[in-house]
Amino acid sequence: MTLKVAIAGATGYTGGELLRLLSQHPHVEVVSATSEQSAGEPLVHRLPSLKGYYDLTLESFDPKKIAEKADLVFLALSHTKAMEPARQLIDLGKRVIDLSADFRLRSAPLYERWYQLPHSRPELLKEAVYGLTEVYRSEIAKSHLIANPGCYPTGALLLLYPFLKAGCIDPSREIIIDSKSGISGAGRTPSAKAHFTEVNEGMAAYNVGVHRHLPEIEQEIRRIGQQKMTALFTPYLLPVNRGILTTIYLPLNEKFTQKKIDSVLDLYRGEPFIRRFDGAPNLSQIRGSNFCDIGAFATPSGRTAILMSAIDNLVKGASGQAIQNMNVMMGWDERLGLMSPGIFP
Repeated sequence: MTLKVAIAGATGYTGGELLRLLSQHPHVEVVSATSEQSAGEPLVHRLPSLKGYYDLTLESFDPKKIAEKADLVFLALSHTKAMEPARQLIDLGKRVIDLSADFRLRSAPLYERWYQLPHSRPELLKEAVYGLTEVYRSEIAKSHLIANPGCYPTGALLLLYPFLKAGCIDPSREIIIDSKSGISGAGRTPSAKAHFTEVNEGMAAYNVGVHRHLPEIEQEIRRIGQQKMTALFTPYLLPVNRGILTTIYLPLNEKFTQKKIDSVLDLYRGEPFIRRFDGAPNLSQIRGSNFCDIGAFATPSGRTAILMSAIDNLVKGASGQAIQNMNVMMGWDERLGLMSPGIFP
């Protein structure tokens, strides 16, 4: 079986990664790639690294025309731009994987508070499945609308999930999350904060206490843990192209030895894209891959665990996870199209 897919927003970083990864997928044909700014241009003019892999001309995004060609559509659009296209495509019988934030939050008022815009399709918030594959695999398999998680939440929630399931987090203490991201997390559109001279040889926190991924993280830790928990989340910008390194200081409800921490993480045995390390993970080891590398450490008190993860923000944090979700939706091996090694050095 060949699945015909379209990518809306193909020339952004996540759209380009979708095209790169799907070029090696044995069951997928990309039949359409859209770009509002470059419609009419050959795809390889904007993404020359794909020359020899695709012979597509970029088009404007018309959901009705796309639905005539594609069975599944990846929406790699800016936040707030996916709501109406998703509704149209679903009504036309198509499956949708949205890489924006438009369907991640389950509450329309919460979305409006954090994105300063009323949600135009609140009915879809109940239909969308949060696409953290290792957590919601069974729901993803039956869904027609996937809300692909944010990159920061992916790196944090994959660390937290086994401990939330085990019920060993102290809800009276805040979960402290410190995440450092490569500059590609800011997107491809030029901005002052992403300028080379602003980023190179420096590191700084941004959106401290008010980052839009915080409500997404708290929503999921409360849902998985089935009780109210709060998090402190501080993101930093690193002078590297890609990758997110997350450190979590996790409050525990009893003393944990290293052996006990390791036993909690045994939940991930057999997961194709979770890799355990005895030491601390390194961004250089996951660039270009769909892996989430994890390290976990006991502390002398035993009442706090130090957890670390490394992911590629454009792959496991975006396009690779989207393809993993597509594979689950189709009943395929999750590894299809995603098992090339990372980029080294």
